[in-house]
Amino acid sequence: MKKKEIRVCIMRVGGTNCDAETKRAFDDLGVKAEIVHLNEMVKKGNLLDYSALVFPGGFSYGDYVRAGAIWAKGTLTNLRYDLRRFVEEGRPVLGICNGFQVLVEAGLLPGFEGISEYPEAALATNVPIGYHCNWVYVKHESSGQCLFTKEIQKGKVLRMPVAHAEGRFLFPKEKENDYLKRLYDNDQLVFRYCDENSEYANGAYPINPNGAFHDIAGICDPTGTIFGLMPHPERAYYGWQLPDWTKGGRMPKYCDGKSVFESMVEYLRKKS
Repeated sequence: MKKKEIRVCIMRVGGTNCDAETKRAFDDLGVKAEIVHLNEMVKKGNLLDYSALVFPGGFSYGDYVRAGAIWAKGTLTNLRYDLRRFVEEGRPVLGICNGFQVLVEAGLLPGFEGISEYPEAALATNVPIGYHCNWVYVKHESSGQCLFTKEIQKGKVLRMPVAHAEGRFLFPKEKENDYLKRLYDNDQLVFRYCDENSEYANGAYPINPNGAFHDIAGICDPTGTIFGLMPHPERAYYGWQLPDWTKGGRMPKYCDGKSVFESMVEYLRKKS
C-alpha cells in the first residue's frame, strides 16, 4: 500500500484533547489522517473506509463513571459490527492514554480470546492519587508481535510524557499470575516503566507514575494489531517537545514517540 493510500481515522468525542497532535504526527509521515467525531462516524457509517483507527488522549465525557467507559460503550453500541470486522481484518487500532482506557473498557485489550464481553483489566486511579503529568522512561519488551513497535529494538528505553489521573494498570487479583503469564506467552507485554538506565521501577513512584501492576505501561492483543499505552508518543514526536533539549546543546529533529507511528505506517505500507 502506498503512503498516500493510507487513511487513518483519529476518532474524537467531547473531552478529547490530543487529536490535533496525533494528526500532526501522521501528517509528518506522509499519510492521510482525519479527525472524525464519533457522531459523524455513526451517521456516515464509514469506519471500514479507513486503514487504521486511533483513539487519542484526553478526558472523554469528563471521565465520568470511569475513564474511557462512556466512550467505549458509545463506540460498541453504535459501531460494534463494523469495529469487529475492522479488527478481524487485521487493521491497526491504537489507543493512547484515554484511548488505552477505551480499549480496555471495550474489551479489545488484553483480548486474550478476542474481543471480550466484559473488561478483563482496568486502568484505575493513580497511586499516589492525583493527576500526574511528567516525563517517564519505558522499556520495550516486545519480541516483535506488536506491529506498533516493530521499528524499536527489544530492550530499548524510550522517553515519553504521561498525563493522567487513572493509569494504574490492573488485573483481577485472583487472575494476576495467570494473566501476566499469558501476556508473556503471547508476547503482549510491550512497555514497562523503568529508569533511564533500564532498571524496572518495581512499583516505585515516580519511576512508575501510577502504581501499575508489574510496571505495565502498554500492551497489545495476541495478534499485535491492537495496542494501548499510557504515555503519549504524539507529545514526544518532535525534538522541540523535549522539556530539556537545551541542556544538550543542539535540538534533535525527532524524539522517541515517532517510532510508534512510524512502525504502524511501515506495517500498512508493506501490507497489500
